[in-house]
Amino acid sequence: MFADWKAEKTVQALVDEAQDWADRLSSAKPHQLEAQAAAGWYWAAFSLSEGRDLTTMATWKPVDLKRFITTTLTRIAALRKARDYEVSDGLTLWLHAARAVSEPRIAPPAAEIWSLIAGAGQNADTMAEERCLEAGIAYKGRILAQVQDHDI
Repeated sequence: MFADWKAEKTVQALVDEAQDWADRLSSAKPHQLEAQAAAGWYWAAFSLSEGRDLTTMATWKPVDLKRFITTTLTRIAALRKARDYEVSDGLTLWLHAARAVSEPRIAPPAAEIWSLIAGAGQNADTMAEERCLEAGIAYKGRILAQVQDHDI
């Protein structure tokens, strides 16, 4: 019984974290939203260059999804420690998408996050392309997450 309560509290904390992120993005200034979108698209391109398509995470095996979440949390912590907040925030977008795939209750705020990202201005594309060029990877354009068999 305690284990069930603890698991429920953990899931609720993840839902709240995703909703807080969505709320933060909804009140962000246009240039801040564009920067977030650009960083998210950079990570999609970066992962694709390593052979992992983030847009297909809804079809990944649970073990692969769990490994991605764990690895991503570690990478985000390292980026934040290095004070590279913009890049870590872009990766956080994908973290919320992965969590939403593994826990359906996270899907509504994750969908809200990606809906806001999809509405980012054209400067986001330019920033993402520049970031990819600096890293020596191909930029494929706007890439959005898929959660629970729905495009976000």
